[in-house]
Amino acid sequence: MHDFSNQVAIVTGAGVGIGFEIARQLASNGAKVILNDIDEHLCIKASDAIQDTGGICKPCGGDSSQLETIERLVQIASKEFGQLNILIANAGITTFGDFLEYQPSSLKRLLEVNLFGTFFLTQKATTQMIAQGMGGRILLMSSVTAHQSHKNLAAYGMTKAGIEMLAKNLVVDLSPHQITINCIAPGATLTERTLEDKEYINTWSRITPMGRPGTVQDIAEAALFLTSSTAGQITGQCLVIDGGWSALSPSPYE
Repeated sequence: MHDFSNQVAIVTGAGVGIGFEIARQLASNGAKVILNDIDEHLCIKASDAIQDTGGICKPCGGDSSQLETIERLVQIASKEFGQLNILIANAGITTFGDFLEYQPSSLKRLLEVNLFGTFFLTQKATTQMIAQGMGGRILLMSSVTAHQSHKNLAAYGMTKAGIEMLAKNLVVDLSPHQITINCIAPGATLTERTLEDKEYINTWSRITPMGRPGTVQDIAEAALFLTSSTAGQITGQCLVIDGGWSALSPSPYE
């Protein structure tokens, strides 16, 4: 169990799924959380759910790939809570598509959310952290597809590999300020979206060495470790959380 008392965290894309569970666990361990989602209704509902269990959580709806939303997120942390200590840049989209038929409009939006948004949110958050002079923790959301090829996910995997390289590069810029930056790379994970596929659990239980797909709790617990005070010497790294799937990489399509 980690103590996040006196810590202020931003978590994007946290209306449901992995982002929500990370925000919930941070709040339950004492953090003040600014919870973002592009869906205003989901954002408020998620924030209310955390507050109903005794957590401190402020909703901030909006598209986190837009500079206006990024500015607002950091302003809430600094003006309403007095500081920003943790950023979880979880927001991202997945687009499936055959490489030979993939459309420019799909790639443009994918790059905007996964790369542009992550880059400038990290820039804004770390600028605030540097000004505070208290160090900080940045966690970016990658994917196992940044490490292993997967049918119909060439564009998505490319963006996630780019996020990992961003984290590695920023070690140079952020380490002098005692800010760590890492990634987590989930594999198959049970979320509201993936459970829409009725065969998802059976398929991924069969091809995952540990015998089951991951849960949002699995991912959130790793996120809390990497953003805790005990992980101060870990930076520029990516932790793959996939039950061993990428060691063998059997295709779910076979």
